[in-house]
Amino acid sequence: METFDLIAHPAHPPRGVTGVASRILSIDPNWLTLRWKVDGAQALVLPPFAGRARTDGLWQTTCFELFVKVPGGEGYAEFNLSPSERWAAYDFAGYRAGVAERDVPRAPVCTPRRGSSVLIFDAAIPAGALPALPWVYGFTAVLEEQGGIKSYWAMAHPPEKPDFHDPACMAGRLAAAERA
Repeated sequence: METFDLIAHPAHPPRGVTGVASRILSIDPNWLTLRWKVDGAQALVLPPFAGRARTDGLWQTTCFELFVKVPGGEGYAEFNLSPSERWAAYDFAGYRAGVAERDVPRAPVCTPRRGSSVLIFDAAIPAGALPALPWVYGFTAVLEEQGGIKSYWAMAHPPEKPDFHDPACMAGRLAAAERA
């Protein structure tokens, strides 16, 4: 699977973070497994462990996100995944419109691992929470560093301000599996 180097929005540059890469590690009938790698993470603020539970507002501090839509459709799904193990999932009928909680059959699994200058964040989302393939998707991240510095990372950005819901941010493509 392809690895994407995310781009910090120029209006909100990071202080110490030097790069963010993300990728799909695997997809099978049970789980979609994702990874984000943050380089220059020495001053990264991670929310404290809180246990697996659906929680709104995770994007207000360090949070990793996946946006998924069916090509040609208006609606899309958003998954917010926190190093605290908290998570959220939403359905949108259109661009920032018609929001509702997305049904998730079991809690996603969030696993942060931190070294002296790197953070690896793995997440597994139950396959039953995802739309059928094919997808257009976007990896994003909100990173908070010490001092309240926040940077907004995506595969692509609209020019004016960070907006992960903008279709420009959904630059990944995943085809449906071919049947034998």
